Amino acid sequence: MAIKDALLPEFDHEMGTTRRVLERVPDEKFGWKPHPKSMSMGDLAIHLADMAHWTDAIMNQTEFDVATAPPSDAAARPKTRAAMLDRFDAATRAARAILAAKTDAEYLANWTLKSKGQTVFSMPRAATLRSFVMNHNIHHRGQLSVYLRLNDIAVPSIYGPSADEGQM
Repeated sequence: MAIKDALLPEFDHEMGTTRRVLERVPDEKFGWKPHPKSMSMGDLAIHLADMAHWTDAIMNQTEFDVATAPPSDAAARPKTRAAMLDRFDAATRAARAILAAKTDAEYLANWTLKSKGQTVFSMPRAATLRSFVMNHNIHHRGQLSVYLRLNDIAVPSIYGPSADEGQM
């Protein structure tokens, strides 16, 4: 079995679950934070919406240095759930197309993350995708589900029924 044939169903499942969580973020709660040191609900949702963009750098470059990343454009950040979901959908579609087009050899090639020229980690692209895109997504999706709960917003089913949705 090709690596992409094992990876794509997991990607589709996790991105679908993430979208259901993102759909619950209300526009009026974008600025809400559970703690002063925490990301706002909107910033966390947008971070999730953008995460699939890393797929391009991982699969089409051999390394990336975060010190060379362009600064984020605050004016381009989504201000509504609808705009954030559009951004998530576009990023997810683009990532999926990239993943579907790659060979096993490309998935097994090493990819390196650097910071100011220093290696942070280096591992096969398939492992990087799992860690840096999917597991990272799952981690922040869990945070966002807690934000929803703290605001008495129904949490969707993630890996089984939630207290709000009961049966799947």
